Amino acid sequence: MNKLLQRISFILFALFLTTSASAQEVAAETDIMRSNGKIYVVMAVVITIVAGLFIYVASLDRKISKLEKSK
Repeated sequence: MNKLLQRISFILFALFLTTSASAQEVAAETDIMRSNGKIYVVMAVVITIVAGLFIYVASLDRKISKLEKSK
């Protein structure tokens, strides 16, 4: 479980690092979405999907670990 936590924290760090590096350019589409307030909806949906995938993978890892220990 500790290794899983380390992997997740490393992935999140890498995502934040690339986000800050690419955040220097602002596209016209982003300005339009910000002015309408839709960018926050898009980001909320993306974060929800990514969090759901992480939770699913973690639960799947636990189930597989239990199966491996029982055999």
